[in-house]
Amino acid sequence: MKYPIRAALVGYGSVAEKMHAPLLQVCSDINFVAVVERNGERCKQRYPQVSTFKSLEELLSADAADLVCITTPNEFHFPMAKQCLMAGKHVVVDKPVTLLPSEAEELLSLSKSTGLVCSIFHNRRFDGDFKTLQEIVSKNLLGRLVYLESHFDRFRPQVSDNWREKEVPGKGITFDLGTHLIDQVVVLFGKPSALWADIRRQRQGAVADDYFDICLEYPGFKARVTAGVLVNVESPKFLLLGEKGSYQKFYLDVQEQAFKQGRPPEGEEWGVENEDRWGKVYLAEESYAYPTLPGDYRVFYQNIADAILRKAPLLVTLPQAIPVLKIIEASFLSSLQGRKIHQEEGKW
Repeated sequence: MKYPIRAALVGYGSVAEKMHAPLLQVCSDINFVAVVERNGERCKQRYPQVSTFKSLEELLSADAADLVCITTPNEFHFPMAKQCLMAGKHVVVDKPVTLLPSEAEELLSLSKSTGLVCSIFHNRRFDGDFKTLQEIVSKNLLGRLVYLESHFDRFRPQVSDNWREKEVPGKGITFDLGTHLIDQVVVLFGKPSALWADIRRQRQGAVADDYFDICLEYPGFKARVTAGVLVNVESPKFLLLGEKGSYQKFYLDVQEQAFKQGRPPEGEEWGVENEDRWGKVYLAEESYAYPTLPGDYRVFYQNIADAILRKAPLLVTLPQAIPVLKIIEASFLSSLQGRKIHQEEGKW
């Protein structure tokens, strides 16, 4: 593999423009060289060094990249990732990696047989609040845990023109935000023994699900992940309950807003949260603000580069992503049939 790694983006929508491209640009082991944009050359206006291609086939035919990062609508993730792996390219796919667990299993088989990297952009693992939650759990600060509540609420009362809200495969908030929240719980606590879910369309005229409430059951413990777009009050990002006390955290990780503001992901202050946004620990005899660890999405692409160049282990793997897809699949079934789904049935 030549150094630095030549990387290409497939698709230049909001997440590619505001997040993937800046992260690729600041990774010293990666050279951001190409983009697939069907209409126009918006990427080239900001990154003049990139070559613009009109299709994935054209990009692969030109052998213009070693690493292909797929940021297209969800329904194209699997066929494009498969096409790239078969063309000898390393692959990063925005979440969810595929719509069906069987498709992700096929990508896993392909990546193993070719020796190529195939990972998923689960950037929310590198949120400061989630890293802090992991620290609190690892320190056993709250004693035996009994309950976790994880929110990602917004107030967007009007249905948008975004593809996620149209009648297309992989639409809706569950495949979008649900993938992140379920992944975090599985990273922290492992696979649940059972689940039950309520997935709805709450806004008038909505054709895609815009609300979910999914409960993941463990022995002696329950995790609830929920998101909606009609929440116009402050709700906690995390609420963790244990025998010794509780941890409550408001506000989203600061990185997404920084990206939206066009700030490059550089410097030691990147991902650092102000003290007035820290969560609080409530113990029997005292309560205090608990410092939020810095979030850092830069870790993701540096790990991809290390895996390609130095055979470092991947932080986000297909074997980790496949159970999350199975849990999402089971959640839709649970909501449709109004019943609990056990691990043996869901086979996650």
